[in-house]
Amino acid sequence: MAKVLARAGVASRRDVERLIEDGKVALNGQLLTTPAVTVQAGDILTVEGRVVNAPEPTRVFRYHKPAGLVTSHNDPQGRPTVFDALPAGLPRLISVGRLDLNSEGLLLLTNDGGLSRALELPSSGWPRRYRARAWGRIDQARLDTLKDGISVEGVRYGSIEARIDKSRDGPTGANLWITLTLAEGKNREVRRVLEALGLTVNRLIRLAYGPFALGALELGAVEEVGPRVIREQLAGLVAPENMPQTDRPLFRASPHGGGRRVATGKALAAERIAAGEPPPPPKTYKPGWARPKIKPQTGGPPRARKAKPDAAPLVARPSRPFRPARPPKRPKP
Repeated sequence: MAKVLARAGVASRRDVERLIEDGKVALNGQLLTTPAVTVQAGDILTVEGRVVNAPEPTRVFRYHKPAGLVTSHNDPQGRPTVFDALPAGLPRLISVGRLDLNSEGLLLLTNDGGLSRALELPSSGWPRRYRARAWGRIDQARLDTLKDGISVEGVRYGSIEARIDKSRDGPTGANLWITLTLAEGKNREVRRVLEALGLTVNRLIRLAYGPFALGALELGAVEEVGPRVIREQLAGLVAPENMPQTDRPLFRASPHGGGRRVATGKALAAERIAAGEPPPPPKTYKPGWARPKIKPQTGGPPRARKAKPDAAPLVARPSRPFRPARPPKRPKP
């Protein structure tokens, strides 16, 4: 039951279990006392008396996370979270993996909890690519040793491919830009591995997660992945009944990082009225705009030309005799 309601976007699994304990969830009119209940097709679920709709198809979003946001729905310390910064009009989303407080870059969001867990597993084979700015001294040969893995404070990290992109040396150290590609993505993996090599990371950006890249997505902006891309890239990871069948995303990002659900015509007018905006004024037309316009007649036979009485009769001009073309002049020697 907790899985079904979480997939429908009601709340997280833990929050659903609390709702069941409080007697707020019913199945076919019977209040539930435990989440260990199997839901069949055609069952009616209600939460606090409201019917729960069927879950919508799987949706995936790319989000450019700024530094200073916690990747969590609720933070005990009261810090701002990623989900507090998202624009209105989005469904209930969960993150695919995490980025720590001081990290930035690409964060994938989805409404499918099963997909999120599948993409987080190293067995999915999806590489994570990061770019780190670090302070210290190191050469490429030492970074190449990370391909064999490394153990830091009893934690074993798998193979990491690291490459120095830029180095600026100074009297006390060097500022480095390093690109790293890894497949596990454990908690603070990049920072701990580079610190074990004597480097201090002062900026960390995630550039890509599997086939999804940060690209030119602006800081703080969110963009929905198209249904066609989901069908191509996530085949086998999304259940067939959850696969989207449309061709266009439902959420359109704005140039300022926000977004809105795509709506046109009456649906857009209803959204404006629900948001408290005044309805648009009725369109005015000029008088007689609906009358059919008579176009001048351009076809038909040409009109006969009236001859003037005083005009002289037309006489055909004699044709000029044919004259062959003159040969070109020879150039003077």
